[in-house]
Amino acid sequence: MSTAVETAHAEVKRIPLTGLRGAIARNMSQGWQAPRVAMWAEVDVTACQLKRARLMTEHPGFKVTLTAFVLRALALTLREHPHLNALMRDKEVELVDDINLALAVSVPGGLMAPVIRQADNLSVLELAAESRWLAEGARNGSLGAGVFQRGTFTVTNLGMTDIDGFSPVINPPQVAILGVSRVIDKPVVRHGGIVAAPLMGLSLVFDHRAVDGYPAALFLGDLKRRLESAEEL
Repeated sequence: MSTAVETAHAEVKRIPLTGLRGAIARNMSQGWQAPRVAMWAEVDVTACQLKRARLMTEHPGFKVTLTAFVLRALALTLREHPHLNALMRDKEVELVDDINLALAVSVPGGLMAPVIRQADNLSVLELAAESRWLAEGARNGSLGAGVFQRGTFTVTNLGMTDIDGFSPVINPPQVAILGVSRVIDKPVVRHGGIVAAPLMGLSLVFDHRAVDGYPAALFLGDLKRRLESAEEL
C-alpha cells in the first residue's frame, strides 16, 4: 500500500518548451512538415585521412578533423549543384549564390547551428579553425545572434558516437541537410582483393518540393567521389 501511495505522490519532472528548447521544438516541427526524402552513402576516407595526417605534420599543434574535409568537399560540391544550396519560400525556391554552411553544435539543453559564411572560399585549415571557433563560441555563449543567420545548408555530425547512420530533420527554410556518421573499418574490394578501409556514413535529407531524387542522388555521388579522391581538398 505504501509503495502505491509513494508512486501516486512522486514528483513529475517536466522540461518546458521555452527558450532554446522551445525554439528547437518549433523549428523541428516546421522542418518535419516538408515532404522529405533520405539517401545514404558510405565513403572511403583513406585519402582524407592521409591528407589530414600530412597537414597536421606540416602544422604542428593545429588540430584538423575529418569534419573540415567534409565541409570543404560539401562546399565545392554545392557550387556544382546549386539547387541543394537553396531556401524554401512561399510558393518558390530561392537559389542562393553564397554557400553558407550551418554547423549543428550540441550545447547544454539543446542544439545550435552557427554559420560558416562563404565556405567554398575557405581551405581545409581555415574551415577547421572556423568550425572549432564557432563550436566553442556556441557552447560558451559568446557568439552574437548574427552568427546563426543566413545559413543555406546544414551539416550535423554524430561521428563521435557509435551511430552508423541517421536521418536528420531539415533546418527550415533550407531545403537539405547532411548527416555525418562515425568512421569504422570495413572490408572493401580493391584491385580484386579484400582489404580493410575506413568508411564514413553520409545521409542526405532533402525537401522533395525543391529537389527531385535523381539530382539529389547525383549530388551525393559527387560528394562521395570528391571525398574519396581528396582532390581540391
